[in-house]
Amino acid sequence: MSSGQFVSECTADAITRAAQQLKAGSLVALPTETVYGLGADATNAAAVARIYEAKGRPADHPLIVHVSEMADISEWADEIPEYAISLGRKYWPGPMTLIFIRSSLAQDFITGGQDSIGLRVPDHVVALALLAEFKELGGKGIAAPSANRFGHVSPTSAAAVNAELADYLVDGDLILDGGPSQVGVESTIIDCTGIAPRILRPGAITAEMIEQVTGLHLEESETDIRVSGSLENHYSPEARVALDCQPQPGDGFIALASVHTPQGVVRLASPANNEEFARVLYAALRSADERSLTRVVVHQPAGDDISVAIRDRLLRASRGR
Repeated sequence: MSSGQFVSECTADAITRAAQQLKAGSLVALPTETVYGLGADATNAAAVARIYEAKGRPADHPLIVHVSEMADISEWADEIPEYAISLGRKYWPGPMTLIFIRSSLAQDFITGGQDSIGLRVPDHVVALALLAEFKELGGKGIAAPSANRFGHVSPTSAAAVNAELADYLVDGDLILDGGPSQVGVESTIIDCTGIAPRILRPGAITAEMIEQVTGLHLEESETDIRVSGSLENHYSPEARVALDCQPQPGDGFIALASVHTPQGVVRLASPANNEEFARVLYAALRSADERSLTRVVVHQPAGDDISVAIRDRLLRASRGR
């Protein structure tokens, strides 16, 4: 395939075509505020199977279904607690996925055989326009894990999607170029199947934010619910990732701008704050591979904001592929 063959600008016509292609069973990589997702009709088993094939994703690893508005979750979920409604009203559209007991619409090929379903309303003008167009065509939702090979670094640009997946796409598939992702790490996943919420994957919606809205203390006991990005090894570039150590000449280096870069070290990113750190992290890790670096040292940001999600992703990345 020629470089960029699948990439399309996000014109109104392109979004309409993308919705039609999804309905016909094709794959569409779409921009969201977190990372780019590889989308398929969430009710089409054959189309969803192509997501797993393109990503090399284990069959028991569940997918998140994206819907156009909060009202749509009632088709996918059987039990929706009041605290989940409060979270949806506050943080949707936004970087938050809620886990519910599934309805009959959510089949095993979406849930990984579990009795739960993950749902999200993304906060990106292109994603929302595509979801609205798809809904007009009778679509119920778009299943969309990150648009990369399983275990690799998630893409935050259309170019990164193309570099990662072009060899696994076919005629009819599309990559919608909606610019760089503004959050940069995947959504917070919150288990809403119990009497209190539980964070299953940290993201931009923090524990403090959840407790403030719900008035509930987070559940902290263990759960056997499987969710995206929960394996010990994940988010990994080809380069080895080392955390909070002194970089050596020839290493790549990612740290806040206030941290000095030693001589001979390749500075990959110098974010000004934790939010920018999240936004540029994955592109910086990809840059290390593009430069054929063998090691990347990351000085992790501190705090209990989005830095919690950054540290979670980096810990998994440091364990390799």
